[in-house]
Amino acid sequence: MSDAIELLGLRVLGVHGALASEQEQPQPFELDLIVEADVTRAGRSDDLADTVDYGRLVERASLVVSAEHHQLLESLARAVAETVLETDERVLGVTVALRKLRPPLPADIASVGVRVTRRRGAGAPAH
Repeated sequence: MSDAIELLGLRVLGVHGALASEQEQPQPFELDLIVEADVTRAGRSDDLADTVDYGRLVERASLVVSAEHHQLLESLARAVAETVLETDERVLGVTVALRKLRPPLPADIASVGVRVTRRRGAGAPAH
């Protein structure tokens, strides 16, 4: 599958981190979602009903980041990926790039992050 819907630069406040200070106050996270889906039908019909509703994907991914609490970025990215897969059966796979925009590090760094890929029906990470 080479078709994809790209949702880039989604910013959401969430409470995630292993340090006590990170578990008290929301901080900004940024996500990119590369959603694998066959968009052939939508490309021909030009009908919204024939494609994945990316507004719904954004809503569901945002809710995971804003409402759940995870210590590790890896766990949060997995939860977002699983939610995206559950949102629409036409989603065949998703790559989630998740960045913490203000990591508590003694360095001048723009962000830290992880990238996970999950595919429908696959129990293990895709390679």
